[in-house]
Amino acid sequence: MVIAPCLVAILFMCCLVAYSPTLYRMFCAATGLAGTTQRVIADTAAISKQTVTVAFDTNVAPGLPWRFEPDQRAVTVHLGEQKLVYFTAENLSDQSIVGHATFNVTPLRSGIYFNKIQCFCFSEERLDAHQKVNMPVVFYVDPAFGRDADMHDVAQITLGYTFFRSANPENARDLSRFLPDSPPDPANGREIFSERCAACHELDRNKYGPMLGGVFGRRAGSVAGYDYSPALKHAGLTWTADSLNSWLIYPQKFIPGVKMPVRVPDAASRRDLIAYLQAESLQRIDGPNAASPKSAADGHHSGS
Repeated sequence: MVIAPCLVAILFMCCLVAYSPTLYRMFCAATGLAGTTQRVIADTAAISKQTVTVAFDTNVAPGLPWRFEPDQRAVTVHLGEQKLVYFTAENLSDQSIVGHATFNVTPLRSGIYFNKIQCFCFSEERLDAHQKVNMPVVFYVDPAFGRDADMHDVAQITLGYTFFRSANPENARDLSRFLPDSPPDPANGREIFSERCAACHELDRNKYGPMLGGVFGRRAGSVAGYDYSPALKHAGLTWTADSLNSWLIYPQKFIPGVKMPVRVPDAASRRDLIAYLQAESLQRIDGPNAASPKSAADGHHSGS
């Protein structure tokens, strides 16, 4: 009778030890402990008049022959304002190397309010020999920051990164996707759709947003069964690469009065997302004889 409870207790302790790093990271992400920032898919917060300065600090760990620095040392943002900033990484070696960036913010207690929508730190990143790229980061500071009495003395948040040589290079993404002359990549666009759009949209049915399957060539505001805003319903717009590009930059400025809150300010991400939607639309029209995603992408450059 005593042995069974002891075995269960031992098994529980082994599982706790095995999963404690993962549980700790999840706890930090949920609470902002140790300056851990939050990861979100979109900025739906109302923009406040209050501002905060966000400064940037970059480091490279020993053993990684990269140069890594922010394109801007600091920016001043309104609370709730989505902001796009860039960091430059350059591989100084003669071989392709995979790196991984760790991050936090200071003061540490501000981590719970710092929300990142897009960041190179979300994945392992490969940089080819002597390649140099500008990497986007999209973030906002939650307006609740301004209502927290513990934050009243905080005028500046510093977002810090350290790039290390990756210990898990197998599934790395290529940083070349951010090069301005990189061809559209529908496969990456599919990932962006899954990460940034799938919470509200599906291809084959209406969700919180209208279905997006076959969107190319479709009149805006025309999907049956979806309650569009009057602004979009009467826009007289047909979805093309150019109109989707303008829409994704800032929907509510492109067509005032629409409900869509999500923006994709980074040009490379828009390019690949549009290429994916275009390839998907072509496949619906042509079926098995449709152009492959790569050939569809080769004919699309207007989303960049």
